[in-house]
Amino acid sequence: MQEPDPSVHDHLSRADLDGAPFPEAERALLRFVETITRHAYRVTDEQVESLRQVGWADEQLAECVYIAALFAFFNRVADAFGLADPNYFASPPPRGGEPSGE
Repeated sequence: MQEPDPSVHDHLSRADLDGAPFPEAERALLRFVETITRHAYRVTDEQVESLRQVGWADEQLAECVYIAALFAFFNRVADAFGLADPNYFASPPPRGGEPSGE
């Protein structure tokens, strides 16, 4: 397993998807998740098909939708109750989730 690039966390914490050192398949998936997060009704069949073309399986895409929706729910609950995690950027999560190639 390859060591993660330490700049990834920095780029993502600044919402700099274009500057982050990701393979194009991962970058496309992150754009998809961004669309789901900001404007889920704008997801198109073409966008989903382009993700399939770079190797993402339907099961992986569905999992991304579920995770994005779950985090949207968590964030709304946290916002409603005024909850905050002061250590959010203290330790980035591990990287993973390569395209399945199916």
